[in-house]
Amino acid sequence: MRQELLSLPKGLAEEVSKNLVMVARLIDEDPEQAYAYSRIALRLASRVAAVREAAGFAAYATQKYSEALAEFRAAKRMTGSVELWPVMADCERGLGRPERALAMAGEPEVQKLDKAGQVEMRLVAAGARRDQGQLEAAIVTLQSPELASNAVQPWTARLRYAYADALLAAGREDEAREWFGKALEADKDGATDASDRLAELDGVEFVDAAIDPSDDEDQDGIAHLADDEDADDEDEDDEDAAEVAAAERAADVTEYYDEDDEEYEPLEQSAADAEGRGDKA
Repeated sequence: MRQELLSLPKGLAEEVSKNLVMVARLIDEDPEQAYAYSRIALRLASRVAAVREAAGFAAYATQKYSEALAEFRAAKRMTGSVELWPVMADCERGLGRPERALAMAGEPEVQKLDKAGQVEMRLVAAGARRDQGQLEAAIVTLQSPELASNAVQPWTARLRYAYADALLAAGREDEAREWFGKALEADKDGATDASDRLAELDGVEFVDAAIDPSDDEDQDGIAHLADDEDADDEDEDDEDAAEVAAAERAADVTEYYDEDDEEYEPLEQSAADAEGRGDKA
């Protein structure tokens, strides 16, 4: 990235770099704010591949999958690298197109990925199978030498977790418990909630120690407060219903694109959206 920024005037390079640092710092804690910084960097240096990639990840973190896909495609064109292939496929899943994600899993680009990238692609493909209701196929997709290996790699916990989750969804609870346990063993950084899933399977319930269940007066007060809050929420919901519906319809048809991206395909407008806008077929 530093080499790419050297192509910019010094002052501009420093400004872009500051915004990219903020994207990296905030993307997990405050993805919306990270996205805002990425847009600034993009306005300043849209022809820098690292900027397009950062903008893609920020959009991806905020579930703006169409925008993220356009940015990843732009970065791929600029660099010729295939390392973004798995996340591009996952964007297709986010856009409700699991069949495209599966098609990408069979493309030659996958063979050019490093081991981590190939495992990531396997996770995306398994997710696409689940999107299509093909649980057993998802389980088979995750079965691999990497899953069977006792060696712990950066991807091991997530791979084992995905396998356990698929087993559980298929009703294979005993096997799922075993693999959640294996995921927990490999999850040194707490990247998954395998411990919570194991507790759920074992029927363990967590109680907030700050609340004393024996204090009936406090419980009554909490209950009344909750009722009042629910009533207020209902009033606000009624008042804002029309605005929310309009915003959702607008979001459904809003499509980001890269003007240089020949692969861009806008999402089709639904009949409900067309009717809401008074469009005629």
